[in-house]
Amino acid sequence: MTQPQVPTPQPEHAGGRPRPTPLLVLDVVGLTPRLLDHMPHLKALGQSGSRAPLGTVLPAVTCAAQSTFLTGTHPCEHGIVGNGWYFRELGDVLLWRQHNGLVSGDKLWDAARRAHPGYTVANICWWYAMGADTDITVTPRPVYYADGRKEPDCYTRPPALHDELTEKFGTFPLFHFWGPGADLVSSRWITDATRHINRTRRPDLTLCYLPHLDYDLQRFGPDDPRSLQAAADLDAAMAPLLDDAKAEGRTVVALSEYGITRADRPVDINRALRRAGLLDVHTQDGMEYLDPMASRAFAVADHQIAHVYVRRPEDLEATKAALAGLPGIEQLLDDEGKKTHHLDHPRSGELVAVAEPDAWFTYYYWLDDARAPDFARLVEIHRKPGYDPVELFMDPLDPYVKVKAATALARKKLGMRYRMAVVPLDPSPLRGSHGRLPLSDDEGPLIICSTPHAITGRVAATDVKSLLLDLAGLT
Repeated sequence: MTQPQVPTPQPEHAGGRPRPTPLLVLDVVGLTPRLLDHMPHLKALGQSGSRAPLGTVLPAVTCAAQSTFLTGTHPCEHGIVGNGWYFRELGDVLLWRQHNGLVSGDKLWDAARRAHPGYTVANICWWYAMGADTDITVTPRPVYYADGRKEPDCYTRPPALHDELTEKFGTFPLFHFWGPGADLVSSRWITDATRHINRTRRPDLTLCYLPHLDYDLQRFGPDDPRSLQAAADLDAAMAPLLDDAKAEGRTVVALSEYGITRADRPVDINRALRRAGLLDVHTQDGMEYLDPMASRAFAVADHQIAHVYVRRPEDLEATKAALAGLPGIEQLLDDEGKKTHHLDHPRSGELVAVAEPDAWFTYYYWLDDARAPDFARLVEIHRKPGYDPVELFMDPLDPYVKVKAATALARKKLGMRYRMAVVPLDPSPLRGSHGRLPLSDDEGPLIICSTPHAITGRVAATDVKSLLLDLAGLT
């Protein structure tokens, strides 16, 4: 394949002003000060440069935090109230949508281009990438075949970049990006793709999302030796990217969206609403499906936050009563509470439940596992009406789970339809979660910059956008 022509760096743009300082912004998911002690390359970057605690937003989840970083506004303004929500106009719960049009507000690249026309941006796996006005885009996107098969792949802009990255690094490793097989392979692929794009395209701003710490910290908890090893492994995988950035004269900013804390107490919020007669289901082929349009109240579980949607105002008090005594709920935010936490947006639930520090919310709404829908045992992030971290596990109670997985994989390789029905319905293995505001800086996110004295104190999530513009020399 013919390699793309590398543009020659220009010292000035047409107006005679110096070109912006090139930036590499690493979203190291789950990074905390405690984990940094196990990441020597990243720690050294902060020691020679600068670092500080980073404030996050409620909910402290990927989509809401990233949207705040890139717009400089809270969820009440940019509209991303979680990793998903109830789309009232559709009557459906949808998580992990990908279109940037869902994010309101002035984006980082919009502000940069006003200051410097022609400013170029590469987005490698930050969320809401599709449809964004960035020059280069790489984002996970499976192939959904007409016969129902789902195969790993990614979406790119420009389109030709897809085959270039696939030829050089292989197919995007989707099944290592999430699910029981999620591991370092996906972060290595993203790192390799980022290095290649920086070398061949030289964007002014590169956004790179590295998910590896998200996996074992949820599986095993933040203090488990396997989680500490995951931090060391990710640090080693990042080292060549950091070396490249230094050689290219890039300022590096590494930040995290949240810290993952010990949480091992699942809270079945939807089951409580169902037992109170507020949540409705409909049945097909012996399986129960949430009926959000008919339900008087139901919850969209999202880690340690749950948006509770109440169809009629007269059911609000009954919903509060149903949840008031539920163990594991620390707060139930009403209109005033949502406003206090900058969550007063039409997409939010009428109530927002916040879990206690060691608790997290399941999406489960069925009362008998024999009536669970078939997607409950699959890695199926788009069909489940809530986040399901148990997708990180294979069912330990099924003696044939590995045989089932191998059979499904064989059918996949033969191009046949398959069901990877290996996910347990028991939430008890989970040991880590996030979504609440952190109790201390040690458990919260942080921000690191390769430039000394660039960060002199705590940085609010809403200040990240202006900080990046300043580091680029665009303010």
